[in-house]
Amino acid sequence: MDSTQLLKGVLDSAVLAVLVDEDGYGYDIVRRLRVAGFEDIGDASVYGTLRRLYANGYLTSYVVPSESGPHRKYYGVNASGRAQLKESTTTWRVFAGVMDRLLGAERGDRV
Repeated sequence: MDSTQLLKGVLDSAVLAVLVDEDGYGYDIVRRLRVAGFEDIGDASVYGTLRRLYANGYLTSYVVPSESGPHRKYYGVNASGRAQLKESTTTWRVFAGVMDRLLGAERGDRV
C-alpha cells in the first residue's frame, strides 16, 4: 500500500499534534514529524499544510528575528485548532478500530 495517500489524509492532524504542546517553525515541524516516524515527508507538503491550517483559523503565527539567518515564522495551535485536533483524534480512533477489526488485528494476523 502506498503510504503517501494515507499521509495526505492525516497530515493536518499530524501537524496539529506536533504543535499542540510546543510552537514551532517550518523546518522544526518537518523534523518533528520525521522523528515521529514520517521519515519521507516532504517539506512542501508540510509548508502547504501549515498555510492551509492557518487560513482555516486553526493556527496562530508570529515572527521571531534571528541573528544567524532569516527570521522564522512560528506557528502555534489556538482554541479552534485544539477543537479540530480533538475531533480528528476521535475520528481517527474510530476509523483505526474498524480497520483493526477488518484486518483481524484483534485475533492475530489472518494473512
